[in-house]
Amino acid sequence: MSTALKFADAGTTDLADLVDLQRYPIDDPESEPWRALVKQVREHLDKDGCAVLPEFITADGLKQLRAETNALADKAFFQRRECNIYNSEPDASLPEHDPRQIFFERSSGFVTRDTIPADTALQRLYVSPGLKQLVAACNQLPEVYEYADPFAGLVVNTMPPEAYQPWHYDSNEFITTIMTQAADTGGEFQYCPGIRTPGNENLSEVSEVIRDRLPSRIKTLTLNPGDLQMFRGRYSLHQVSRVQGQQTRLTAVMAYAKHPGVIGPVERTRQLYGRVSEAHLLAERHQSKDGLIR
Repeated sequence: MSTALKFADAGTTDLADLVDLQRYPIDDPESEPWRALVKQVREHLDKDGCAVLPEFITADGLKQLRAETNALADKAFFQRRECNIYNSEPDASLPEHDPRQIFFERSSGFVTRDTIPADTALQRLYVSPGLKQLVAACNQLPEVYEYADPFAGLVVNTMPPEAYQPWHYDSNEFITTIMTQAADTGGEFQYCPGIRTPGNENLSEVSEVIRDRLPSRIKTLTLNPGDLQMFRGRYSLHQVSRVQGQQTRLTAVMAYAKHPGVIGPVERTRQLYGRVSEAHLLAERHQSKDGLIR
C-alpha cells in the first residue's frame, strides 16, 4: 500500500518524518529546549554570522531530500561566467586595487521554486510554520515571510564536479541552507564573518582576502548532509571551493524576508536563473537601501 503524498501547506506543523524534533523541538516554541536552542543559535550568529544545527534532518528525511534534489538537479539553470564579488559590470574608472576589478569564473546551477513540486519534502520544510518561527527568533525578528518571488525563496543549488562558487555576498541579510549531498572532495564553505557593514564596504580588507593575502580572516566550515546552516551572507564574504571527484554537491537554499511580498531584482534574477517573470519586471523599482554596492 503506497503512502499518501503530503503537500506543502503553510498551516501544517507536522515535520516529524523529516526533522529530529527530539533534538530540535521546532514544533514546541513555548518549551524550554526551544528557547535554549534559539539562545545558542543567536550567540553563534552574533559572534560569527553563522550557526550550524548538526543532523537537523533525520536519517529517513535525508534520504528523501537527497532523492528529491538528485531528481531535480537536471532542471537546474547552469552557467559558467566571469563575475566579481558584487556581480557588477567592469568599470575601468576604478583603481587597480579595488575588489570590483577582480573577476573570477563562477560555475553552479539553480533549480527554481516554480519547478519544485508541492508534494516534496523540500516544499514542506520551506513553508512550515515551525521552521519560519525558528528562523525569525534566531535572527531576532518578530516574523519572517516566504518570498513572493516565483523563482526564489526555495531553490536547489547544484555544483557538479569542477563547479566553483567564488567569493560573493548574498542579496538578503540571512539565509538558511541544508546540504543534501556532499562532494567527494572539495566544495568547502569558506567565509569572512562580518567583513562589511551597512554603509561600510571595508574595501581594503576585502581586497586582501580575495587576493589570498589575508588567510587569517577566512574561516572554513565543514558541513555534513542533513545539517541546517543559518548564515548572514549579506555582510560576510563567502565562497564554496571547487568540487572534485564524481559526486555533485547539492544544497537546499531557503530564503525568508523581513516583510511580505519580496521579489528579487531583474538583473540578479536573470544572472542566477536565466529568466525573469512579469512579477520581477513589475517589482524592479524596489532597490536595496543599506548603502552597499550590491
